[in-house]
Amino acid sequence: MAVFDTPQEAFGALRPACVQLTRAQTMENVARLQAHLAAISASALQELQEYVLFPLRFALKVPGPKQERLVQSVVQCISSVLAATCVKKQELLQELFSELCTCLSPPSSSSNPAPLSEELKLAVIQALHTLMHSAYGDVILSLYQPSALPLLGFAVSLLLGLAEQEKAKQIKISALKCLQVLVLQCDCQEHRHLDEDEAQQCGDLFASFLPGISITLSRVITGDIKQGHKPTVSAIRLFYLIVGLVMADVQLARIAKNKEKLPVEESRISELMVHRGPDWSKSTAEKLSLLLHKMVEFSSVHPHWKVRLELVELVHHLLRNCSQSLVDSFSHLLKALVGLVNDENSEVQSRCKEVLQGIAEQRIVAQNRALADVLSENLHSLATALPRLMNSQDDMGKVSTLSLLLGYLKLLGPKINIVLNSISHLHRLSKALMQVLELDVTDVKIVEDRRCEGACGPSGSLQHGVQKGRCQKKYFRFFTEEKIFQLLQQVCRVLGYYGNLYLLVDHFMGLYGESGMYRKQAAMVLNELIAGAAGVGVDVLQEREVSLNMDDLKGSIMSILDEYTDQANWYLITSIDTEEISHEHSVQHSGLTACPGGTCSSILLPSPEPHVTTRTMNSNIWQICIQLEGVGCFAAVLGKEFRLLLLSALYPVLEKAGDKTLLISETALGTLVDICKACSYDSLQCLINENSDYLVNGISLNLRQLAHQPHASQVLDTMLRHSDASLLPLVEDVIQDVLSALDQSYNNQASTFLRILHSVMTALVQWFGSSCGEEHQQTQTPEWRSGTLSQGQQVVTRQEVEQFFLDYVRQKQIAEGNLPDTGDEEADEVLPLAEPEPNNSDTEGETPLPSHAQLAKDVMERCIHLLSDGNLRVRLKVLDVLELCVTALHPHGNHLLPMAHRVWPALVTRLISDDPLAVLRAFKVLCTLAQKCGDFLRQRFSKDVLPKLTSSLLSQAPASARAGPVYNHTLAFKLQLAVLQGLGSLCEKLDMGESDLNKVADACLIYLSAKQPMKLQEAAQSVFLHLMHVDPDSTWLLLNEVCCPYQYEPPHISLRPVKLSGMGRQRNEFTDNVLLLLERLQQQESVTPRAGTREASPP
Repeated sequence: MAVFDTPQEAFGALRPACVQLTRAQTMENVARLQAHLAAISASALQELQEYVLFPLRFALKVPGPKQERLVQSVVQCISSVLAATCVKKQELLQELFSELCTCLSPPSSSSNPAPLSEELKLAVIQALHTLMHSAYGDVILSLYQPSALPLLGFAVSLLLGLAEQEKAKQIKISALKCLQVLVLQCDCQEHRHLDEDEAQQCGDLFASFLPGISITLSRVITGDIKQGHKPTVSAIRLFYLIVGLVMADVQLARIAKNKEKLPVEESRISELMVHRGPDWSKSTAEKLSLLLHKMVEFSSVHPHWKVRLELVELVHHLLRNCSQSLVDSFSHLLKALVGLVNDENSEVQSRCKEVLQGIAEQRIVAQNRALADVLSENLHSLATALPRLMNSQDDMGKVSTLSLLLGYLKLLGPKINIVLNSISHLHRLSKALMQVLELDVTDVKIVEDRRCEGACGPSGSLQHGVQKGRCQKKYFRFFTEEKIFQLLQQVCRVLGYYGNLYLLVDHFMGLYGESGMYRKQAAMVLNELIAGAAGVGVDVLQEREVSLNMDDLKGSIMSILDEYTDQANWYLITSIDTEEISHEHSVQHSGLTACPGGTCSSILLPSPEPHVTTRTMNSNIWQICIQLEGVGCFAAVLGKEFRLLLLSALYPVLEKAGDKTLLISETALGTLVDICKACSYDSLQCLINENSDYLVNGISLNLRQLAHQPHASQVLDTMLRHSDASLLPLVEDVIQDVLSALDQSYNNQASTFLRILHSVMTALVQWFGSSCGEEHQQTQTPEWRSGTLSQGQQVVTRQEVEQFFLDYVRQKQIAEGNLPDTGDEEADEVLPLAEPEPNNSDTEGETPLPSHAQLAKDVMERCIHLLSDGNLRVRLKVLDVLELCVTALHPHGNHLLPMAHRVWPALVTRLISDDPLAVLRAFKVLCTLAQKCGDFLRQRFSKDVLPKLTSSLLSQAPASARAGPVYNHTLAFKLQLAVLQGLGSLCEKLDMGESDLNKVADACLIYLSAKQPMKLQEAAQSVFLHLMHVDPDSTWLLLNEVCCPYQYEPPHISLRPVKLSGMGRQRNEFTDNVLLLLERLQQQESVTPRAGTREASPP
């Protein structure tokens, strides 16, 4: 807070400090004066300004070397005085300006700044900055007279040297800001606005400095990126402000052609002055064009967004003020502006769009050429160089190049047809897109990934397809960055938005059919053209002149869709599966060969084994996926109008949704989701059900020509996987046709038909699985209920006992193969029917089977005959279908048990003498049968299968015990593991007898050895855990014979001690697993004590 408000008081306070400083120039005296200044008011200090400045200026003028810290403190004190006062005298301004500049320069004639400390340099620059702001009114213009030109030049050269050569970022920035103030282009609003004459005078003066300033600033702008973004931003701002002032069209238009003659006394000054005549402006514009080109190339790809934003301001400022004088730079400036339209930063992008829209509205012209002509010329040259640039540039350069291409197209806007109507331009542009969008088709994984059949339900597979199929990343040959692909998408969409759609579709359809090399790229471009024409996901500067005609759009889509789904383009080889290759070739032959009357068959044509490479299959997969994405895009564009095209589009897409190649099936699922959304279907299930009539008709027709149309099974598979039980009545006739066709062509098409039947049975199990379980629980046989008698949990009635024996007799007859006649069966059932229980289990045989169960029974009939097929693949598929049939027939025991009786001989053959793969699959079927049929299979399993299984386990045990880690990947290991994992549950479900249980325990005991692979040990443990439930006493005794952890003392001396073989044995390879099992058995006994034990205990 000021203490001395009047000049008199202030003079009295300051005089001792000023006198002392004049006598002795020391830091202490400067600090004393600085302290006194803090107590002086601004008005009082203004009156004493020159008095206070005198000792400070004197300290700077004293001859001889001076300490840098002293000079720094003096300069800082001067700055504080100038900050609080105004300079009102021209002489004082010029003298202070000169003295401060001298502090930065050595006394010699060297033009380089003195090797001073960074603190001193910064203090002097800030003092100059403060001085320029403290100059009062017109006083500052005294610095901008021709006579002051040398002094100005001296200051400019010093500040430019600091801005370019200094390493300290703060000094660089301060020097550039001081220069900006010096050329009267300060950002603050304190300075008086120059009128036209004053601006003209300053322009003439600064023209002398323009070469040095522009060259130095260009070096700063294009300097090391490590200097940070702030010096670069300040240098760009200063560059366009000084160039915009000196090269302003308004000023140059007022310059006379010939230089005015000055008086003799000013002749030397006149030599330093520049005449901004036509010759000078033309020459300067050419040199500035080179600098601008260099600066634009560097700044447009600068990593910091503020540098790119300042570049936009540079272009805007120069195009607004110097559009005539800098005509040669117009293309460079426009290129910079257009290239930043799609900048990643939103502020740069929005500012750039504002500037571009302003330019488009003003129709700025360069060299008497319309803006569209300039842009089309640049566009042609860029399209010509695009493949070379994309092959040689890094990702950052490619983004810049494509941003430029997209910016040109956006700026052309409705005038884009000027380019498209030129054959040369359209050919260059389209071929550039074809080469740039070339896909990388070397990835083997794309071909290897296969769809897992029946692994997930409709909802799961649908979500999987949407998440992965639609977002599948494409890999391109010339770039990897996703941003580059997005820019290429925008290029195509802007073309579609503004361009003649018929012309573009026709041209790219020609490229699609011209060569297989261009087919994928052309399809991608066509998809994006349609999206752009509909205005979907396209970003433009201005609206198109003619609105979209939906009929034209629909016509273009129909022509593209017909080409996509043509057999030659839709059915391509995507796998080395021999079946698929033969199918695709038969389709291609039938599609490409015209046979009058349809009598020609592919069997009559020679079909040599094709040589298909991985690259070809990869390419085919991507082509199909791109075409599927196109169908989804067309649906999104047309909305509900696409329902009219479902007749031709839905069936092929469903085919691909059932394709074995994972990428194709997922992409097709994504396309189906797009169709659902576009056509307002609530779900994929609704889409299938509401269009099932013509889909079923197509499947039925194609099944009759299966040699030529092998993909009908895929359509049916997709329909079944993504619908519900309401679809069954609609496809039941088709399934019966499949069964009839299978009866007539066991040898030729069994594999294809079995694939269909597998899809059908998977759907039936999924649709009716839960209801089957509930129905089975409600209709449990009394035999199962009788198993609870020992626990005393239920009161048994006379009727239940009677029914138990009747069921037992009848099931025993069925098991022995003595099936009673219908008449006898009816006679036997008279008594039960007289009872008031209409839902007895033996009335179930008379009631008609539900349609899905009858279907499962019919399919199981065919499986029985095909189990002995000579083709291993067929046998494996039959076993898969058979397992599903057993599951579907589970609730209907009166039908399942006779079928199990019939299938048993063939199944035993598969288990005992077949390929290991078939054995593995057959054992899985056996486990399912045991789970569903219960002890019906006990005697058969004990007699036909169990001896083979136990002997196999015993013979394989030594090999697995001494095998290494690689053994876990062998088929023998998988077979051992499957048997051990299933054997325990088999014993429990079949309620095996004691002798059979002993065989199982003896065979599995060796697998409790620590030498066995860990997975086999765990599987063997599971067997014994199941045996504990069936016969815990025998299991306990067997385990204790191997290892007994306790000594059992008799309760009385008259009793003999208990002696078990496992007592006192040394620790061995079985110890850990046996002890674990005994512990589990003890826990089981403690939780659920047996009823027999409780009864045997003494009262």
